[in-house]
Amino acid sequence: MHRRQMILSGLAASAGATGLSACASNGPADPNYPIRSDQTAPAYTADELVAAGSRELGIAAEAIGGAIERIFADQGDRPTAYIAGEEAAGAVGVGLRYGRGALHMKDLSASQEVFWQGISIGWDVGGNGSRVFTLVYGLFHPDMIYRRYPGVEGSAYLVGGLGVNYQRADGIVLAPIRTGVGLRLGANVGTMAYSRQRNILPF
Repeated sequence: MHRRQMILSGLAASAGATGLSACASNGPADPNYPIRSDQTAPAYTADELVAAGSRELGIAAEAIGGAIERIFADQGDRPTAYIAGEEAAGAVGVGLRYGRGALHMKDLSASQEVFWQGISIGWDVGGNGSRVFTLVYGLFHPDMIYRRYPGVEGSAYLVGGLGVNYQRADGIVLAPIRTGVGLRLGANVGTMAYSRQRNILPF
């Protein structure tokens, strides 16, 4: 009788462990951000971004302050991240753009490297290099920056000599602020893919 009870107890324990394992495996290892239950990333203030943008772009705080103020007014909220980097672009009707930078979030112990490449169709001809300071809205997990973002036509504009446009995908909004864009602002209308490594093809 004692032996039978031990066998039954062993089977019950095994079944319980299997059930726990199944429950644990049901939870997603990498949830599809952004989700409503995880909108907890600390946000940046305008003053913090003006200081960081002035430092990264090498321009006066007054110059970038106007662009950041305009973006804050457009979005009605504060960004949870920013990307500081550099890029090169060229166009003869069809434009290409390649960049590299670092993603910063308040709750990250270190910045995270990010690359981007994009293609556009416009009226401009020429090439340029520029520094880029991108405000990121709706990002609650750094790995979810890596996706394709369509540009929003008609949203590109100049503020104090800095070019600004918007890219949106899956609830995440990017607002790149570029120096040295000049007449190449039209090349910002298109699609941009952000990735963990450099990709030659802009698709």
